Amino acid sequence: MSLSRKQTRNLATGLAFIGPNVVGFLVFTLFPLIFSLVMAFTNWDLRLHNAFTAESPHFVGLANFSRLFHEPDFLKFLGNTLFLMMGIPFAVGGSLCAALLLSQDLKGKDRKASTTIALTLLLLASCGCLVVVGMGSSAAVILLTGVACLALTLGFSFGQTAYRTMFYFPYFTSGVATYLLWKRLYAPLNGPINNALRPPLEVITNLARAAGPENLLGLAILGAFLSALLPILAMRRLGHLWRDGEAGELSLILGSIAVLLPVVLWPSWTQVPLFAKGTVVAGGVLAVSLLLYQMQRREFTCVFDRGLGPVLITSLGIMILEFALLGLANVLCKLPAAAALPDGIPAPEWLTQYSWAKPSLMFMGFWGAIGSNNMLLYLAGLSNIPPELYEAADIDGASRSQRFWNVTWPQLAPVTFFILVMSTIGGLQGGFEMARTMTQGGPAKATTTLSYYVYTEGFETGHLGYASAIAWTLFALVFAVTLFNWKFGNRYTND
Repeated sequence: MSLSRKQTRNLATGLAFIGPNVVGFLVFTLFPLIFSLVMAFTNWDLRLHNAFTAESPHFVGLANFSRLFHEPDFLKFLGNTLFLMMGIPFAVGGSLCAALLLSQDLKGKDRKASTTIALTLLLLASCGCLVVVGMGSSAAVILLTGVACLALTLGFSFGQTAYRTMFYFPYFTSGVATYLLWKRLYAPLNGPINNALRPPLEVITNLARAAGPENLLGLAILGAFLSALLPILAMRRLGHLWRDGEAGELSLILGSIAVLLPVVLWPSWTQVPLFAKGTVVAGGVLAVSLLLYQMQRREFTCVFDRGLGPVLITSLGIMILEFALLGLANVLCKLPAAAALPDGIPAPEWLTQYSWAKPSLMFMGFWGAIGSNNMLLYLAGLSNIPPELYEAADIDGASRSQRFWNVTWPQLAPVTFFILVMSTIGGLQGGFEMARTMTQGGPAKATTTLSYYVYTEGFETGHLGYASAIAWTLFALVFAVTLFNWKFGNRYTND
């Protein structure tokens, strides 16, 4: 069937418009993608295979992938990536809290009263600045005080619009600029964060010296005992869900792994006495025994993945709480030695200290995530909740917490699912920019993630074949996790 002259002209016009996009996709996306896949099965090394050498790359099959899984650094960098992803639940929770606050009417109905309050806050902030200057504080403190005062004034004057703009404004800032700013904030000697921490650390030093090593050790052991109870309570809950047919085999296995992971890893890096370590391990063994006992009393059957979403969320939350308690116990064990120093407990050397490098990046990520696109998504989700549901809840006498758990949270399930999927993908792929800008992957490779590992192998050492294998392994990991989320998490969303 031949085309008419008009149809040919229209087709040519359409191709002219979409041609640049198609060519750009083929040249800058599809071709590099296929080329990197081919490179993953070769031994291409820029030091050996370049324009100045006669040797050319050759096919090595799965050698790069075999080397990858025998390389200790790969597992370490994978662990760094997963450790940084532990901040995702806090980031999602912070975005939700910010959206809930910014969805309220913050301006008030009486404009005159709002103006009076704003001027009062401005006067109080000005007086505070004068006091600070008299105390000889730095200009940074005065600047922060002024910014806080300005934020309150704009908020009372313009309501939601001002606060939403201020929360989202840092997201417009270039990532590298933000990382350089935080690098300056984390400066160990004269950084604003450490300057603000030194007075509280002096108080903690005095309290630690007054308490004595024995009392601090007792608190550390108490923290270890509390952490030993968490797996028991978690396994008891999992057993009840299994018995009542609310949790299937897959939910039980994954939930148990998450709960018991701190018990397995913690004894290798803590300084708590041996009997406290044994208590934590005994708590884990008792929890497993309790679960095995309850598994024999099943009353209702269900599909193997029933309850996977709630079980995983609860188990991961308990896992993070266990790590927090065990980490606190470890800090309490080290506190007497730190308090005994002549200058007292030192402020952390955030980015240059191995134990603080990853938490520093997590704090920064939490700050950046609160006002990001996640907050906007939650704001959009909150605006789409039918008011009739809240009216029905009010008629039934529901409290604020009941309104949230029975109306707001279920209605936000699609938004939360999308945010978790995208955050998981970003967490697995992320970490390069901040590590490159702030830490260079250090100290001692503590902040080297898989994406940064791809960069160092490909562009610093020239192992292009091996770097391509890492990149495709990362793609397979992201694809598997995303497929898992869509398979088992999509069922908890509402149409």
